[in-house]
Amino acid sequence: MYKVEVFVTYKESILDPQGEAIKGSVHRMGVDQVKEIRQGKYFELKIEKGQEEVETLVEKICDKILANPVMESYRYTITEVE
Repeated sequence: MYKVEVFVTYKESILDPQGEAIKGSVHRMGVDQVKEIRQGKYFELKIEKGQEEVETLVEKICDKILANPVMESYRYTITEVE
């Protein structure tokens, strides 16, 4: 079995309005050192060993369901667990 952690964020060229709103709140707290905040999504998948390569399966799921490839990018880690 594999544990897959997927992180999805807006691409650098896309404005992140929620990140900007959070940054504004942080600045109102008096923390001016923070220059940028980008928010994202986190997914954790448990995948059993099967015929299809885990990387191929994860990329298919990310491209079709978890991320919008036009606006978002994703990265993932795969860990084998028992």
